[in-house]
Amino acid sequence: MIEIERKFLVDTNLWCPKDSGNPIVQGYLSTDKERVVRVRIKGDKAWLTIKGKTQGISRIEMEYEIPVKEAEILMQLCHDHPVRKKRFVEQIHGMTWEIDVFEDMNAGLVLAEVELSNENEEIELPNWVTHEVSTDHRYFNAWLSEHPYSTW
Repeated sequence: MIEIERKFLVDTNLWCPKDSGNPIVQGYLSTDKERVVRVRIKGDKAWLTIKGKTQGISRIEMEYEIPVKEAEILMQLCHDHPVRKKRFVEQIHGMTWEIDVFEDMNAGLVLAEVELSNENEEIELPNWVTHEVSTDHRYFNAWLSEHPYSTW
């Protein structure tokens, strides 16, 4: 499956969460330039995800649901810092926006992502979106696990 997404910084003075969000913790078994292997736990569900090299705003992504107990074991094999965040989901102009409020070593960072059906799909940006960071590797979660936002 091909994932096509755009990512933006969020002005927290303009964006206000509508609920308490869903906590997510994720770790990385591999952060190679050609591929990323991620373990994610969100509530009572967990996934193992393999992502290919990013080309523009697209990349191959394969995701498999796994038992939480197995994900917890895999988390122990992950290197660097786990990425902890709260995810908020909003429907805006017919599109699903995921807003991630990062915690711990990445506290202070708030990103919004929107998945597209093709790279040229037109989107209407919410007023709280600021700078696009879709192709800036510093804002990839795998990078943040190795180089937390608090160290920039």
